[in-house]
Amino acid sequence: MTMFKQAKMIIEKEYKLAEVDPRIYSSFIEHLGRAVYGGIYEPGHPSADEHGFRQDVASMIGEIGVPMIRYPGGNFVSGYNWEDGVGPVADRPRRLELAWRTTEPNEVGTNEFIRWAKGIRSDVMMAVNLGTKGVDAARNLLEYCNHPSGSYYSDLRRSHGFEQPHGIKTWCLGNEMDGPWQIGQKTATEYGRLASETAKAMRLVDPSIELVACGSSFRSMPTYAEWEATVLDYTYEQVDYLSLHTYYGNTEKDTANYLAKSLDMDLFIKEIVAVCDYIKAKKRSKKTMNLSFDEWNVWFHTLESDKQIDPWQVAPAQLEDQYTFEDALMVGSMLITLLNNADRVKIACLAQLVNVIAPIMTVSEGPAWRQSIFYPYMHASLYGRGTVLHPIVSSPLYDSKDYTDVPLLDSSVVYNEENEELVIFAVNKSLEDTLLLECDVRGFEGYRVIQHTVLENVDVKAVNTVERQDTVTPHDQGDAKTDAGRLTVSLSKLSWNVIRLQRA
Repeated sequence: MTMFKQAKMIIEKEYKLAEVDPRIYSSFIEHLGRAVYGGIYEPGHPSADEHGFRQDVASMIGEIGVPMIRYPGGNFVSGYNWEDGVGPVADRPRRLELAWRTTEPNEVGTNEFIRWAKGIRSDVMMAVNLGTKGVDAARNLLEYCNHPSGSYYSDLRRSHGFEQPHGIKTWCLGNEMDGPWQIGQKTATEYGRLASETAKAMRLVDPSIELVACGSSFRSMPTYAEWEATVLDYTYEQVDYLSLHTYYGNTEKDTANYLAKSLDMDLFIKEIVAVCDYIKAKKRSKKTMNLSFDEWNVWFHTLESDKQIDPWQVAPAQLEDQYTFEDALMVGSMLITLLNNADRVKIACLAQLVNVIAPIMTVSEGPAWRQSIFYPYMHASLYGRGTVLHPIVSSPLYDSKDYTDVPLLDSSVVYNEENEELVIFAVNKSLEDTLLLECDVRGFEGYRVIQHTVLENVDVKAVNTVERQDTVTPHDQGDAKTDAGRLTVSLSKLSWNVIRLQRA
């Protein structure tokens, strides 16, 4: 017997939170596992272009509309010599890659990746090595990428066949430098000083760039918050963003508690905003520090199996999590959380994009397919452009093992004034009950429902595979409707919903 609970929402055009920065739908590709080799790049594949990049994968990325891709890491970047990946491929060295204990052939490097990204209409968010390298390597890479000509590194790029500068705008100053797993781990003071000096040098090369400083690797780090405060003490006026990273998983096989973890993500953001604003006040600065949530996703399925991988292989299968339907719900709630913090979160990168904890999977010499998490990511990117509104929401609550007062309704509302479109993203977290949602949309006179897309499945552990690629896929049979300024919709239990209204 189907049970029902009720939720309400009041949506007004003037209740504005922030404009969505499209870069909130960015992603991440690291030289890790089969993300590059066997993922985006596979010479000899039937779909490969003249440069060896798979066009079936590129097409799926195009379906999402990924605005920017972080590269080349990740942990990988902290031991990476960027010079190894430029120039004639036949002359490039094979290196022991210490972050993931593999062998890096350097067949794909800076120029190849940037050319590929431009081909799929994505910008590149470049990371520099502040683990084993420092100021010199960072400013040289920037000169190589962005300086037009007439200097050593810009002319070196031109000699490699790239006459025009790449014009990379956004740069990460290292990666997770607080982590003991990181090559070249640093204290907050060590990193803050290095990041500040690196930023200074890079801005002298190209004053137009944006820079991202490393925040804590996780909210659970022992130096959490103190790390951010110390790093920002050194870098506040030199950088534009502070990074956040987080991954969630259902290791306890408790769906209700798992889906409640989006509250942790929201708290993480708000705590880091508080630290940023504390340093702003301390420095009497007029500048507001924004956030780059440049690693986020579900990651837990392969944590044990990855420990068994033999070292020093080239592109072994690593972190190839097979995502379930409930993982897609969690990703949907994380996207909603990012949108609802769009006033401070301007960049966010789903980690990662292909094969490695990714929405897109491939078979070598075979097909590519979409995992369950592909769909909420695609929906948000396609339809979550415009102004995030701040609706008044009333939702039933529940308690789980680690969380209290968890709303059953997770929602975000985006108004695209140019397209005259209103979009509601909604997750019903109830394991048992349909949620009847009633929205007051009288401020959107003449708007009608044009689409109600639903992702649902009777099996929370359902997955897509290369043999059965459509087990978890959305449909457009939702029942949302409008009448006299009121939107009514049934959100089925454990479902991701996209409700689109347009002016008639």
